[in-house]
Amino acid sequence: MFIVSLTYICAFEEIEKHLANHMNYLDRQYTAGKFLASGRKNPRTGGVILAAADSRKELDIILSEDPFNVHNLANYEVTEFIVSKAKPELHFLLE
Repeated sequence: MFIVSLTYICAFEEIEKHLANHMNYLDRQYTAGKFLASGRKNPRTGGVILAAADSRKELDIILSEDPFNVHNLANYEVTEFIVSKAKPELHFLLE
């Protein structure tokens, strides 16, 4: 399991130009089962993705396809963690 923290490194106007493509990218990753949750930070300085990629290498490939990455609009910080405890509704996350 991975937490991906995106931080914008450009003016928000540039983000807005690529937002629709970014949303399509997210949809593809949800369909593929690689992303479990995502959303914007508050204040709106970036976003967070909860990812279930099989490995860090696979996740790096997935993130390289994000329009925000392709156009160098955000930095990505990735934290891998092992889910060891979860409420019953989230037991599918346990490793």
